[in-house]
Amino acid sequence: MAKLTPFAWIAAVAAGILSLAGHQVSAAAVDGSELPFPPVPSASKAGPTLQTSVHHRRAQPNHLAKDAPNVLIILIDDVGYGQASTYGGEINTPNLTRIAQSGISYNAFHNTSICSPTRAALLTGRNHQRVGSGTIAERAVDWDGYTGVIPKTSATVAEVLKNYGYKTAAFGKWHNTPADQTTAMGPFDKWPNGYGFEYFYGFLAGETSQWEPRLAENTSIIEPPNTPGYHLTEDLADHAIGWLKKHQSYTPDKPFFIYFATGGAHGPHHVAPAWTAKYKGKFDDGYEAMRERIIKRQKESGWVPQATELTRRVESMPAWDSIPASERPFQLRLMETFAGFVEHTDAQVGRVIDELERTGKRDNTIIMYIFGDNGASAEGQRGSISELLAQNNIPNTVDQQIAALNKIGGLDAIGSHKTDNMYHAGWAWAGNTPLKSTKLVAAHFGGTRSPMAISWPAKIKPDGTPRAQFHHVNDIAPTLYELIGIKPPKMVNGYKQDPIDGISMAYTLSDAQANTRKRVQYFENSGSRGIYKDGWFAAAFGPFVPWDSAGSSAGIATWDSAQDKWELYNLNDDFSQARDLADKNPRKLVELKKEFDRQAKENKVWPVGAGAWLRIHPEDRLASPYTSWTFSDQTRRMPEFTAPGLGRQSNRVVIDAELGENASGVLYALGGAGGGLAFYMDKGKLVYEYNMMLIENYRAESGVIPAGQHQIIVDTQLESAKPMAPATVTVTVDGQEVAKTVVARTVPGAFTASESFDVGVDLGATVSLVYDERRPFAFSGKINQVRVELKK
Repeated sequence: MAKLTPFAWIAAVAAGILSLAGHQVSAAAVDGSELPFPPVPSASKAGPTLQTSVHHRRAQPNHLAKDAPNVLIILIDDVGYGQASTYGGEINTPNLTRIAQSGISYNAFHNTSICSPTRAALLTGRNHQRVGSGTIAERAVDWDGYTGVIPKTSATVAEVLKNYGYKTAAFGKWHNTPADQTTAMGPFDKWPNGYGFEYFYGFLAGETSQWEPRLAENTSIIEPPNTPGYHLTEDLADHAIGWLKKHQSYTPDKPFFIYFATGGAHGPHHVAPAWTAKYKGKFDDGYEAMRERIIKRQKESGWVPQATELTRRVESMPAWDSIPASERPFQLRLMETFAGFVEHTDAQVGRVIDELERTGKRDNTIIMYIFGDNGASAEGQRGSISELLAQNNIPNTVDQQIAALNKIGGLDAIGSHKTDNMYHAGWAWAGNTPLKSTKLVAAHFGGTRSPMAISWPAKIKPDGTPRAQFHHVNDIAPTLYELIGIKPPKMVNGYKQDPIDGISMAYTLSDAQANTRKRVQYFENSGSRGIYKDGWFAAAFGPFVPWDSAGSSAGIATWDSAQDKWELYNLNDDFSQARDLADKNPRKLVELKKEFDRQAKENKVWPVGAGAWLRIHPEDRLASPYTSWTFSDQTRRMPEFTAPGLGRQSNRVVIDAELGENASGVLYALGGAGGGLAFYMDKGKLVYEYNMMLIENYRAESGVIPAGQHQIIVDTQLESAKPMAPATVTVTVDGQEVAKTVVARTVPGAFTASESFDVGVDLGATVSLVYDERRPFAFSGKINQVRVELKK
């Protein structure tokens, strides 16, 4: 016998083993010669042999049609009905126009008026309270409709499509994980990967800096690349394009489902100056004049009916003429920055669409471009450089804002990493032209109506006639199921499924004049509520005024929903809710109020207004169950909602550290540029800094601390448990007081939505501008341990 090569010898041994089991194997040596095998029983006695059988790969089950379409859902954040140039607005959106012109558009499509609930309804096809999402994740409370947890009994469209054979991915803002479950330790079943997305790249919170985003990839906490000019929206597009390329390489035969939900144009409004410069001078005549221009174009293009009335400004919304001339450059720059941010966001969407065209996927891809998870946001109040001032109900003035801005670079700092800027509420009101109100108002379409375009070149004929059928984000999932040709399952992963509340919009694709098939839809957010039924709409504004957050607090505390005044509109001839018919048709109003009660009971809406609870009871916010912690120098990216409440509760921090000569760097930090606190060393001196949402800053500084091992204690004592109570902060080293300051008022809720607690560094947007250019300002000594205790 010829000498065998090593690989041939292995093959021979393997074949011999198989032959002993009664199977004949035909194998060839590496050099091409046949290997001898002992005789085996015949096939007639022992059944088919490997030699006589023809081997085929087992057929994989296929539950989809051969030409099942790809799906791309694009969801833009906090943009208004009248902002996009596509539909008469003054902000350039060529890629939204691109989708609209290649498909069809909807001018009576609705959301829930707020972020997390809209996303939950869109992804599940259910009403938002039915799936535990009656408010944003950060404001979740322990009532059934408001827990912030989407139940597994309401599977997302991603989970369903994945089980049918789709490849699934999500990019951008998630905002549907409970805020106390976003640490590196999970649990991860309520992260995007736990809801059907095989790949996720983005951020979990409601917002994040576009320059230093707090990112996650799948279930890993990651830092953004440290490259000049980095911007999150561009990064999201890069990753979506990269994923599409991998899909083309590895699974080109599988359809895909992509959920591309940008952080733009939610606050903070961050964009490079070149984009802001495009809009310089374009809004100089103010927001009322803007509304007049927008509705004129909306009517000329047929986007709104010719009889549509431009709704009036309410007295609580300041007129543009009331803004002092000295403030106007500030207010105009805020709007110009927002406009640049929106255009930049649309441009990144365009890059993803370009990739679909490059790979030939565009023709059989359903693209749903939803321009707004709610209406334009009034959370900037009267213009803000730190938007969470409004979320915390902290009273402030525009003069304070401008004075603080001037200390960090003036108007040029707007849009940069140094601010968390948001525009004046008047711009948001104008951005919702011709509708009433803004984001957070569920009673009026300025809060709940979003333009949407759908394109599917293979199946949908382009048609410029707007679809005016009344629809809602909970209709997206059932529409996709019908277009793909599948039925929503009764059981998913062992969970019996809740009923789907939405209906398919497929009947509208080829018939612009089809009668609306959606008969009933309720709305509710923080006590603001409404009910649509057969062309009529009844609504109650509720206790919260989004453009006067701090001023609303007292009203929420004494609010009685039974005493609310209801409004009534006939949408068949009143597109913008301009004419209240409550006094003229009381019987219809009573009928609709009863319908709202039925819907509320069915969908876990009670207690109405639960979403506003934390505005008057911040002590009930989601928080860690712990009262003491021991941290190492490796503690990183602990979300504020799970971290010790160092800025709002009495506490004691004990640090065991070894210092070198003239030690520098962060010992610990909580929050970011828009608000937070930091304890650091700079050239041997200890510094405590409390950044009260940029408009106030408190510092305590020691003398030089000698090198060596020390016990450093930061003791914070609030005067009372009341929100915004003053605090005394005392720093001691080895038992000796070295620094002290009084914080005149503390943050009652949270400094930020997504920044974190870090030991030994300050990751993300730095709390202090003192070390901004030295970020992350890693501590030069050694931190052995950091112990934190909350005081009773």
